[in-house]
Amino acid sequence: MTRTIALLAASTALALPAAAEDLSVVGSWSSLPLHKQYEAPFWTETLPAAGDFNVELTTHNQMGLGLGEIYPLLGQGVYDVAMTVADYAVADAPELEGLDVPLLALSADEARAMVDAARPMVDDIYADRFNSKVLAIAPYPPQVVFCNAEIGSLDDMKGLKVRASGRMTAKLLEALGAEGVNVSFSEVPGALQNGVVDCAVTGAGSGYSAGWWEVSTHLLPIPLGGWDSVVTAMNMDKWNALGADAQATLTASIKAEFEDPAWASAQDALVNDIACLTGNGDCASGDARSMTLVEASDADFAKARDVLTGTVLPDWAERAGGDWAERWNASVGAVVGVTIE
Repeated sequence: MTRTIALLAASTALALPAAAEDLSVVGSWSSLPLHKQYEAPFWTETLPAAGDFNVELTTHNQMGLGLGEIYPLLGQGVYDVAMTVADYAVADAPELEGLDVPLLALSADEARAMVDAARPMVDDIYADRFNSKVLAIAPYPPQVVFCNAEIGSLDDMKGLKVRASGRMTAKLLEALGAEGVNVSFSEVPGALQNGVVDCAVTGAGSGYSAGWWEVSTHLLPIPLGGWDSVVTAMNMDKWNALGADAQATLTASIKAEFEDPAWASAQDALVNDIACLTGNGDCASGDARSMTLVEASDADFAKARDVLTGTVLPDWAERAGGDWAERWNASVGAVVGVTIE
């Protein structure tokens, strides 16, 4: 009888479906298109439909998290998955600045190639610094320049106060003669309106969605802040606790249904965003505005690239230390044709 009961119990256990995985997920800025169009649908609809996952989704701004806290808290297991701009984490991981270098990628395809080349480095950084497994890297649109001042070229930014989108961008601006000012994204409209800053760097779509066109007059669509890569990562202990099937489902789904579509739309999104901000072209996102479009010249690009390669990248290599410059040269540098000396 005892043996029969044991066999029945074992067969019943084998017949039960595997328990669903519960995931607490912290998304990026809730007001921006990346979250609305890709993150939220993926975590709340696509992934649960693809496998046994129960997802509780919020965002870091809804939680009131400090931007520098997001990945350290992920590593501690406060939540299971988090995604935000990699540049927010560079105070804890200066080597991570090498993921999103300004001005090296002028199209979404070029930016994707840079990210793919950097991915092994990013995997190591998140594992070592944040006890996390990288699941995806998606782009915000290129980080362009909004000015509440009359500018006609990059040279006109000399002496202006500019809010940068990351530390490497701030170094670039300072080397170009501007003054880098630290202002959070949500505080930028007030800062532009009140003269705390003259210009600010962010994604064209982000600036449109957040109403920066109300407090700025000129748009310079040069990727002075790179593409602001958004890294999605999972706490490493949680990742290791997942079964092989769950890991495979999550890995395949997030690439096919989140990462790839976000990249595929990035270039068209930039064209649309510029049209929406300036009225030059068709705006599919809402009402077109009337900012002055400032076309970057070849001289602008040449000057900025010279400063980047001669000053900014060597400065980063020194801060990062170790063999990071060598690794960058062999991966990202090889893709974009730039070598840190």
